[in-house]
Amino acid sequence: MSVNDSIERTKQYRSVWDSFIPKYVKLQYAGGMGFLAIGSGWDYGNKKQWESDFLIGWLPRYTGKQSQLVFTIKQNYIPWSLHINGKVILRPLHTGLYITSTMGRDYWIKEPDSYPDSYYGFSTRLRINAFIGQQLTFLFRQEKPLLAKSITCYYEISSNDLYIVSAVTNSYLQPQDYLKLSLGVKVQLL
Repeated sequence: MSVNDSIERTKQYRSVWDSFIPKYVKLQYAGGMGFLAIGSGWDYGNKKQWESDFLIGWLPRYTGKQSQLVFTIKQNYIPWSLHINGKVILRPLHTGLYITSTMGRDYWIKEPDSYPDSYYGFSTRLRINAFIGQQLTFLFRQEKPLLAKSITCYYEISSNDLYIVSAVTNSYLQPQDYLKLSLGVKVQLL
């Protein structure tokens, strides 16, 4: 093996490992991920139209006997972007799916034996969510970035599997009963 082959192989290994480093951090308020969720993620695709996030949320004690942790895996799709000027990008549509898992003794995947068979028919621990929203990105100078390349503010309107079933089967529910608003900030690091 030549020295050039060895250098090229090292670059390939490094490229693979670099892809595991998160490219941004997010902070999100509400949206079925807890009162406040923080996490990181990766953007990819030819135009960075895909994002994959992992977030950890906190649900305060006032909603139950004790505070809870909510883990979220989220997949975002951003079909197009509008460059307003050299420093602002509007993404008029971003959409996606996410799965949340709430930790705690009161939440379960399989119905406990204390309930009759198929009494609930759903898990209280796992929720499948869908969302739609918009993003506004502010770019920083690339020559001397401070700590970040950009900051993105976004909102999402979401619902989950249980809420959607409830909305279809209960005509008295209003949209505010099954649709949730969340607000977030994404700081692009790499």
